[in-house]
Amino acid sequence: MHTIDMDLVEMTLDVMKYTIDRISNLSPEMGAPKSETELFNMVGETVTAEGIGGENALQLFRDVLVKATVPIDHPRHLAFVPAAPTRAAIMFDLVTSASSIHGAYWMEGAGGIFCENQAMKWLVSLTGLPEGAFGVFTSGGTAANLSAMVAARENWRNRDSQNVGKKALMLTSHGAHSSIQAMAKVIDADVVMIDCEEENLSGRELQNAINELEAKDRSRLFAVVATGGTTNAGIIDELDTIADICEKENVWFHVDCAYGGGALAAPSVRHLFNGVERADSITIDPHKWLFSPYDCGAVIYKDLELAKRAHSQKGAYLEIFKDEGAQGFNPADYQIQLTRRVRGMPLWFSLAMHGTNKYREAIETGISLAQIAEKKIANRKNLELVRPASLSVVLFRRKGWSPDEYRDWTYKNHREGLALVTPTTWKKETVIRFCFINPDTTEEDIDMILDTLG
Repeated sequence: MHTIDMDLVEMTLDVMKYTIDRISNLSPEMGAPKSETELFNMVGETVTAEGIGGENALQLFRDVLVKATVPIDHPRHLAFVPAAPTRAAIMFDLVTSASSIHGAYWMEGAGGIFCENQAMKWLVSLTGLPEGAFGVFTSGGTAANLSAMVAARENWRNRDSQNVGKKALMLTSHGAHSSIQAMAKVIDADVVMIDCEEENLSGRELQNAINELEAKDRSRLFAVVATGGTTNAGIIDELDTIADICEKENVWFHVDCAYGGGALAAPSVRHLFNGVERADSITIDPHKWLFSPYDCGAVIYKDLELAKRAHSQKGAYLEIFKDEGAQGFNPADYQIQLTRRVRGMPLWFSLAMHGTNKYREAIETGISLAQIAEKKIANRKNLELVRPASLSVVLFRRKGWSPDEYRDWTYKNHREGLALVTPTTWKKETVIRFCFINPDTTEEDIDMILDTLG
């Protein structure tokens, strides 16, 4: 398997040809899933004792299996939070894998980690955090949020020995991403969800929630999680007033900007994030609005040393990495993963190739597309905005439709290869949601989707 022969050379050329064709394709096909039974009937058993051969496996993938997937960079993929990795980032993802760099410790991965840190320096500069703040790339927002929560909880325990062994508690709002509650379960912490009078969490509501805690629960409070761009509606919490309360109450302030973090680079909306520079930790997903391939998240800390105390692993075979002769930045010390690929390298290459100005322009395009869609929706008699566009998200309703009609509309468009747009729920009502990430999405694409609503 590890020898180099003519078959491997030919296979490499075929893989590169597929990659080049995919990267240069300006109109990717909107795939659709098939059942496992359907796929098996089409390709058969692919993992066998003797192997089916690389040419055969690649052909099955190219002709059958990839067509049962939905390309996240399709210009009419407006569901969930799509992605639109730059072609430079996609190409360098190949280089990243081919280079076989282990990105946990400087001793093994110095050159790759240097690349990541160059990109991270720009990310940190967007947040406005004070000098000394820094971060690491993770597998996504969930791993970043978990890493931040672990650092926050360990800091809380280290501050007071009475907190050791005590079940911790955090506060967040109902608009927070589902990973917050899920990761609280992982670290066995309780979560109190705050009801918001308006659409975003304010410092006043946070203070009221803290005041309502019983004394025994107040002693367990270790973190507050605010959101810098909710996934469902693009809403940004009042980060500045929340920061005031967290400082007053001496509680760790985490801001989940997994989706919205890209907008920190957009001058048109940067003011909406005022207060993020006072956070103790921040999550940003470059594989969302910073045009990186999956998977690439990031966690940034105001005080790296607090994260290191929480995450640095010890083991007999790991001690050499801490030796003076191997000194350097060790990403494994600041997040939950030991084994890690240098997943920030594609972002670095794309930033280095294109420059940060191009990134700013591409992000502003997503915001502009949402505003354009908002106007088009307002001008159609059968459609109605649910709320103003926020960041790159637009929520609207088709007048008179039931939840089943929204669902059927979604499947019809997807089945016909037109678009992937899914409904969501807003204040217990089923509505349609657009999320614009891809700067290649056009006004014509928007019109084409809206036309299907009758």
